[in-house]
Amino acid sequence: MPASQQSVGKGDAMITRSRIVIVLALTTLVIATLTLSAQETGIKNKRPVFAGACKVCPWGAVAEIVKGALQPYGYDLQICSSCAQSEGPRLVAGSRMPSPPNPAVEAALQLSPNQRYPLPGGPVELGATSVQNLWRAYEGKGAYATEGPRRNLRLLATIQAPNYLIVAVKSELGVTDLRQLKDKKWPLRVIVGNEGQEVLNYYGLTRPAIESAGGHVGSSTTVAERANFDAVIAGGSLGNAPEFNVWYEVSQKFNLAYLQLPDDLLDKLAKENDMQRGSIPNGLLRGIDHPIPTVVRTGHVVFGRDDMPDDFAYLVAKALDEHQDLLQWSHLNFSYNNHTVWKAFDVPLHPGAAKYYRERGYMK
Repeated sequence: MPASQQSVGKGDAMITRSRIVIVLALTTLVIATLTLSAQETGIKNKRPVFAGACKVCPWGAVAEIVKGALQPYGYDLQICSSCAQSEGPRLVAGSRMPSPPNPAVEAALQLSPNQRYPLPGGPVELGATSVQNLWRAYEGKGAYATEGPRRNLRLLATIQAPNYLIVAVKSELGVTDLRQLKDKKWPLRVIVGNEGQEVLNYYGLTRPAIESAGGHVGSSTTVAERANFDAVIAGGSLGNAPEFNVWYEVSQKFNLAYLQLPDDLLDKLAKENDMQRGSIPNGLLRGIDHPIPTVVRTGHVVFGRDDMPDDFAYLVAKALDEHQDLLQWSHLNFSYNNHTVWKAFDVPLHPGAAKYYRERGYMK
């Protein structure tokens, strides 16, 4: 082959190789761009960030249900496992980045790695919390009293979940009324949660008084506390949440005597804590052999902000209604009630969700 033809052949090969390299580079750039876009969070990218909790926590379980309900519509809900307690409404209202895990809480809960989601990398747009917590955040009271109201919070759906204030002492103590604890001459060890300290105060058993006598008031977040106690007064998240493992554990390991609180105290607790009068069901825990009057609450909410697109709020309400079957397979006692799904005290319902509930005839 003449040298000139060889030169032309080599030139063509070089051009071809160059074109291939350019095409590969452009393809890589496009793939990288699409991958980066796919990783962006937000409703518009169908990857909204949800303020939930650990996978075994009540608000984490609600988050899992919302995630499953939205999947058929192409959404990949990004759940924050450490955005619980009072933080969820703060994060949603402020469109803030998810909170990193609290090392002390992580150590106390002793959760396995597969009970946590990785921390999402975008601002929080919706979440789950209790009905009472959402109402207090909206009004600026309780844990939010020094922060002012968060009037941009909006309800999307309320999921029913029974919750009881339960009071028990070790049977071996022979105590039939909490007043007797004040007369005992040993250092009192009490596990309390939510309204527990209010109950103790009613009997003059303040935390300083108990601790000054060598006693201890704990929250059951350690194995040692759950193994070394005289009385447990727990409801709310502490008493009814698997991650804290209070009643699930102590009712099986110890013989307990369950106590009824006086009516005036129950009325006071109901009024001051946005609760209502009710009864602990017969057989709820080992050792409960009759209904016990107490104060109760129900409801976890899915909520967002007033700037949430109407069509997405509509979709969340619709998806949860369509996939009520997901509730029955949770490890917690959840249920859907079309008479209450759109109510959370006086927190405003998002217009998009309201549109769906009106179309279904759930609300007028």
